[in-house]
Amino acid sequence: MASSKIRKSSFAGRFYPKDAESINKEIKSFVGEEQGHKVKAVGCILPHAGYIYSGKVAAVTLSKITIPETVILLGPNHTGLGSSYSIMSEGIWRTPSGEVKIDHKLAQLILRESSDLEDDDLAHLEEHSLEVELPILQYFKKDFEIVPLAFMSKQLHTLREIGVGIANAIKSHGYAGKVLLLASSDMTHYEPEEEARFKDGRAIDAMLALDENRLMQEIGDFNISMCGYAPVVVMLSAAKALGAAKGDLAIYQTSADATGDKTSVVGYAGIIIN
Repeated sequence: MASSKIRKSSFAGRFYPKDAESINKEIKSFVGEEQGHKVKAVGCILPHAGYIYSGKVAAVTLSKITIPETVILLGPNHTGLGSSYSIMSEGIWRTPSGEVKIDHKLAQLILRESSDLEDDDLAHLEEHSLEVELPILQYFKKDFEIVPLAFMSKQLHTLREIGVGIANAIKSHGYAGKVLLLASSDMTHYEPEEEARFKDGRAIDAMLALDENRLMQEIGDFNISMCGYAPVVVMLSAAKALGAAKGDLAIYQTSADATGDKTSVVGYAGIIIN
């Protein structure tokens, strides 16, 4: 694998602490000393805001999962840079906690399975939705590789096809049971907490049922401002093709849990798919 491509951390000191010791101290404050029983999950959904707001939801959820050799990171493209369906197929991502290599072989296999995906670094350079998950993953597992993908699309059919393609790459080349599908998404944005909890409950129920059709229907019917529905659709489609049968809600919070302000919140859900 070529290692000349270095994706440096763009959000250390902003969304999360700028040094490994402080990162680990903050994550430890979320999960404590003992993480308890861990499950071998097919996928998960984590939030991606600043750690002060959503770090506990992400950390508590990951603390319940056995992290495998490779994590496929699926996130929304907030910046508008790069292609609509982008995968970064080689290189290294750096965080204050160390370096994480891209699983070049699996990335290439996924590319072959989908004519819509483009090998594209630009979409990832200034995108926070995947970077913020890495130090939390590194807290729980020191050695793993990633395949980063970002999406800016509402095309349900295409997103489903990409998910099935990811599953085909995993099943056909010896990766079954060795990969975690991680979809990065925040939930309702900047609404009163009571409304956010109601709307998010509709979307969460659809995700727990592994029903991407229902998820998209709820988002449309209730105007749910969930930023990562596209990566969640990809993840659910892939997870079902890999045999997943159910979802479990690990934890749900809103930004009011950190700020005390319930007039305008963002919702955060941690979901485990197996």
